[in-house]
Amino acid sequence: MFIVDSQIHIWKEETPDRPWVPGARERIRLNGHREEAFSYEEALSLMDAAGVDRALILPPSWEGDRTDYALEACAAYPDRFGVMARIPQNKPAEGAAMMRDFAQNPYVKGTRLTFHRPIDRNWMIDGTNDWYWPLAEELGIRTMVHAPIWKAELGAIAARHPELRIIIDHMGIMARCVDDAIGYWVKETADLHVHPNIYVKVSAIPGYSTHPFPNLNLAKYVREMVDAMGPKRCFWGTDLTRLMGHGLTYADTVAQFTEHFGLTTEELEWVMGRGICECLDWPVPVAAEASVAAEAAP
Repeated sequence: MFIVDSQIHIWKEETPDRPWVPGARERIRLNGHREEAFSYEEALSLMDAAGVDRALILPPSWEGDRTDYALEACAAYPDRFGVMARIPQNKPAEGAAMMRDFAQNPYVKGTRLTFHRPIDRNWMIDGTNDWYWPLAEELGIRTMVHAPIWKAELGAIAARHPELRIIIDHMGIMARCVDDAIGYWVKETADLHVHPNIYVKVSAIPGYSTHPFPNLNLAKYVREMVDAMGPKRCFWGTDLTRLMGHGLTYADTVAQFTEHFGLTTEELEWVMGRGICECLDWPVPVAAEASVAAEAAP
């Protein structure tokens, strides 16, 4: 099947002319990412070994609002990478100008907003980010959102802006929740299925389990999300550099869904790649479409 990873980070080493934001290394350790740089060449090599056709690059927060390295990866390998760009959420004029540029850039498939850090946690509810939603709807910019505690608010935004496509990160799970503690967050997210313009990344799953791979204790929560949202609105992803500390390979993260979680062949076609491509209007190569059709034929 055609496989697309809905979230990876790539970044360069910190240097005087490319400084990271204050406290970045502490956040990297807290979130379990590896500290050394992760290049797009290394990402591509791992993708090839695991059979992953494409990956969406989400520039990491520790590099600030930079998107340049992700765009470099897309220019080098336009058939393999796309970008969910960062914008300065608290700077409307600058952010709006960047969005208008991004809307014309074929490498940029959308943006990613964060509302989970102390600095940005309240920006969804205090008016800081109000400028963004109507402009994103106007420009047709798909938006990934990391905002575990603002589910009702996201639902209200989706209702006010029905043409805006919102993709919720990591099933909406609060950071560092594990095992059955994720159930509350998953249900909150699944309840948003009533909004047809809300989608969900069933991503970074191994990081939410203390059980050994393939983390079968979380299969029921993935099932709950797919049943509620439908497979066309659920997108597999890894957050790869956060899972390296769990001793997993890229191929393991693919096999978790394709071999262990009990999804049907038709569901997997959508969850593993077709769904995110359709959501982002990112055409699947004709050869891949033909191959999927041939495999589905009786």
